[in-house]
Amino acid sequence: MPTLTPEQITAILLSLRVGFTATLCSLPFAVLVAFILARGDFPGKMLLDAAVHLPLVLPPVVTGLILLLLFGRRGPIGGFLAEHFGVVFAFRWTGAALAAGVMGFPLMVRAIRLSIEAVDPRLEQAAATLGAPRLAVFFLVTLPLAAPGLMAGAVLGFAKALGEFGATITFVSNIPGETRTIPAEIYVLTQTPGGDYDAMVMSAVAAALAVGALVASEFLARRMRIEARGLSS
Repeated sequence: MPTLTPEQITAILLSLRVGFTATLCSLPFAVLVAFILARGDFPGKMLLDAAVHLPLVLPPVVTGLILLLLFGRRGPIGGFLAEHFGVVFAFRWTGAALAAGVMGFPLMVRAIRLSIEAVDPRLEQAAATLGAPRLAVFFLVTLPLAAPGLMAGAVLGFAKALGEFGATITFVSNIPGETRTIPAEIYVLTQTPGGDYDAMVMSAVAAALAVGALVASEFLARRMRIEARGLSS
């Protein structure tokens, strides 16, 4: 029975903290952007779509460098947040969550957008003709029917956050107990003589967490799809 060292347990707990924080903070923005792309028709829509998916095609190190330039202590956004609100991202676990959220954002948006596009617009129009405001239509009709896509997007973002390495290590480095997540811990173990076994154990833990999240997501998504059919019928 393999045992985990305190450093490995810390990395696992930190990864879960980073993953949950990145997912919860990214989800509202992902829903908003997905709805705009799914239902909107405006100049620059293709540019917005390209910008959203940019982290998927850029090398993760480049994304991490951009985050460092923008959100570092001397960056325009990071400097402002640190000076006025005391919020620091660079070389902190919050920065790891930001990097993970940025890298998983395109996956979340895509899953949610496809789910919103699958919602019959006539249902939204029917609610609007009955006098429901746009915001009420979105929260009472569109969002419940698109709930399986929201769940899928959230899980994809969480799984991406657990496996994020390149942008994270570039932005917040590899600090034990602060920014050393599971992928960084695995990297350190592979560079340590005799650390191959521990690296495989950590890899198995990462795989188990990802598979568990996907199974839970599929179970919840099925229940949501059944409920959504009931709402649409």
